[in-house]
Amino acid sequence: MYFENLLVTKENKIALVTINRPQQLNALNSQTLEELSACFSALDTDNEIRVVIITGSGNKSFVAGADIKEFLSLDSDRIEDFAKNVHETVFNKIENLSKPVIAAINGFALGGGLELSLACHIRIASENAKLGLPEVTLGLIPGYGGTQRLSKLIGKGNAGQIIFTAEMIPSGKALRLGLVNEVVTPENLLGRAKEIAVRISENSSTAITQAIKAINASETPEGFSTEIKSFAQLFGTPDFKEGVSAFIEKRKPNF
Repeated sequence: MYFENLLVTKENKIALVTINRPQQLNALNSQTLEELSACFSALDTDNEIRVVIITGSGNKSFVAGADIKEFLSLDSDRIEDFAKNVHETVFNKIENLSKPVIAAINGFALGGGLELSLACHIRIASENAKLGLPEVTLGLIPGYGGTQRLSKLIGKGNAGQIIFTAEMIPSGKALRLGLVNEVVTPENLLGRAKEIAVRISENSSTAITQAIKAINASETPEGFSTEIKSFAQLFGTPDFKEGVSAFIEKRKPNF
């Protein structure tokens, strides 16, 4: 796959997607959002890929927000349609992808950048990372899912403080809040993300797809029923038969 603003590499069942706009601190302009949508659609159907890692180019920024200059040409009706489309084609697509997505946060994750990481299933941050939602300083609120996903992840009180104050959260505090899963040194960030990805790739991709569905349904009234249905469906899969056979035969399963 070739993209102007993304670099995509594949190795050992893992895809690494790098947002490559270093001069703009990897800000999300409309072209980059379109490329992310196309990229994740392709990766979702790529049978050779089990896990996706997304990061930013350079060592300063994961994604430093949306490209604000593009907003100036949009009125309320147009921006509403734009935001709905971005939700559906990028952020919701990542959250509901059939394979896990790990955000390797290598610096600033602000505004749309933090929202992008929130759509991912796992977040690993470098020690120099700073995370925040500064939209209220522009007379806006987060528009790419930040008010919803952040509240579900760390609670309404903590989310409200981050959004209302527009403060940047250092990686250590982000870890204490549960905003990120782990904090590592900058030089170990991609290595640690790949370690997790390799561990995931050794397990049943069929089961992990169903686990993603069940976890994403946990905030809905259908959460328990989704889990039960997914659990039952997996009993008829080749992965289940292989997993049980490997357990009985005391060997590593070959998924």
